Amino acid sequence: MSFETLGLTPELLRAVAAEGYTEPTPVQAEAIPHVLARRDVLAGAQTGTGKTAAFVLPILQLLHERRPTPRHPIRDARPRGRRSLGARPKIASGLPIRCLVLAPTRELALQVEEFVKTYGRERPVRSAVVYGGVGYEAQLDGIAAGPEIVVATPGRLLDIADQGKIDLGSVEILVLDEADRMLDMGFIRDIRRILELLPARRQNLMFSATFAEDVRQLAATFLHDPARVQIARRNAAVELVRQVVIPVDRHRKRELLSHLIRSGRIDRALVFARTKYGAGRLAEQLERDGIRATAIHGNKTQGQRVRALDDFKDGRVDILVATEVAARGLDIDGLPHVVNFELPTQSQDYVHRIGRTARAGMAGDAVSLVCIDELELLHDIERLLQVPIPREFVAGFEPDDTVRAQPIPELRGLRGSAGRGHGRGGAPRPAPARGRGRGATSRRAPAGRSAASWADARPTPQRHPDDKRGAATGARVALPGERFARDNASS
Repeated sequence: MSFETLGLTPELLRAVAAEGYTEPTPVQAEAIPHVLARRDVLAGAQTGTGKTAAFVLPILQLLHERRPTPRHPIRDARPRGRRSLGARPKIASGLPIRCLVLAPTRELALQVEEFVKTYGRERPVRSAVVYGGVGYEAQLDGIAAGPEIVVATPGRLLDIADQGKIDLGSVEILVLDEADRMLDMGFIRDIRRILELLPARRQNLMFSATFAEDVRQLAATFLHDPARVQIARRNAAVELVRQVVIPVDRHRKRELLSHLIRSGRIDRALVFARTKYGAGRLAEQLERDGIRATAIHGNKTQGQRVRALDDFKDGRVDILVATEVAARGLDIDGLPHVVNFELPTQSQDYVHRIGRTARAGMAGDAVSLVCIDELELLHDIERLLQVPIPREFVAGFEPDDTVRAQPIPELRGLRGSAGRGHGRGGAPRPAPARGRGRGATSRRAPAGRSAASWADARPTPQRHPDDKRGAATGARVALPGERFARDNASS
């Protein structure tokens, strides 16, 4: 199938071709015709499947088909006195807001607006992006200019609506991007308040990596006879991602990560930590180890986050350490490795994390450094995936079987006292140099449950990334200095 068969206009087809794309991804092939037909759409697709273009391309076409007459300029759009949330202020100039895209993070919001500019280069559509963590003035100026598309995070959009500085009464198309993540982040009340500001008659598009019960309940409240597009299996990991768990003692994680990077096993990688403190500390430690690293998290300013991401994309740094929220929606082409320095406290976040690699049909590696404290989290992830993740023990870094689990502070609100973890922010402590001398090769072990230690680890077959039925292939034994494989043939 080609993009020409989807009903897109010639200028959009030229913009797609200019980006080097010749065939639509499955979610684009299924969703674009439904959007062009002005149907509501409920789409399930993992990250890296091309879902942003699946709604940006047809929306650009729809907005051009019936373009309204620009409004006359208004000298002062500021409301007099306190305005109720549902009141509609006057817009300073330009066209009415016709499309609203809600995204969970500022990085994803910026990425969506960049897609609008990229694919609308021949017939531009004025857009504005709204997100927290920065000043209001530039964003209010963007809204006053009369954008047809507004891309926003829910909290900042409501702040501006409370000030009476935005009119959503002409919105024709609403997009909820990564709806499951927005609900995970506690945006459900904000979303419901925003829905009250929109016209009853509109087209609704909802994209979600998973369809948990809260996602389905939200969809039922505002989608009308939606076309359903399901690309990925429910709660399935990205098929081309090669996953491996490397057991290690909690205080040796940073030492092991440095070893894997310096030995060439890992080169360019997005590394996940649980907390802002832990991400910043890990990046600093890696830099002291002579590794080019930087961090991106919520305590960084927007300018610092953009510079860190640009440095990583342009190859000025090799390792980008990020928290879950900061990395959500990042679009990094050709990312070979994702490293879980710490496992997420929510199993579904593991799927989102490893989806950062193996994008656009390329293979990728997801490496998880797991200590005894995280065994329960690992078991939860494997139950979600319904497949065991192979273990690999790296010589010189085998965990001490006498070490017992400690509570993970981040789990205290989720599992009470049953949580397990590292201590302050998941930050690693200085590692004593030691090794057990178990030979030059790594060994793999099954994903069997062991509440006390890794002592029962034994070799197990590894699932081939192309085998969608989960059949096992021969286990691959890696030498300590060997790079993680990238091509399917070497798996």
